[in-house]
Amino acid sequence: MESLAVNDMKYVALSAAKAKLPLIVLALFSFRSTANPCQPTGSPPAGAVMASWYGKEHHGQITANGRKFDEHELTAAHPTLPLNTYIRVENLANGKSVGVTITDRGPGYGRGVDLSEGAAEILGMRRCGLALVLVTSATKQR
Repeated sequence: MESLAVNDMKYVALSAAKAKLPLIVLALFSFRSTANPCQPTGSPPAGAVMASWYGKEHHGQITANGRKFDEHELTAAHPTLPLNTYIRVENLANGKSVGVTITDRGPGYGRGVDLSEGAAEILGMRRCGLALVLVTSATKQR
């Protein structure tokens, strides 16, 4: 009989926990931001391109402009812009922007620009890997 009472108490405790689970899940999601830092809302503007980033696996390798790649510097690879051109890249999902220097060629895979890990971090896209961006010409601030 004692064993039955203990089992009944376990069942009651489990049932109460199951009843609270939807409330806990709802509470967790209510504090989560609904904005995705890599997926903009609405229609992208003309000229928007997909950006990716590269880092550790290329750190220290020689880039197309002859300098060693540093994953922390604010640099980018672009297929056609002249090397050492300074551009502004804006993440269309969150409005964050960063100025980068074109130091390499690429990217492949149909993407418009490949950013250093440092630039991707500033844009809030490092965890996502890809983001829709707008690339514009810029003047480097000294």
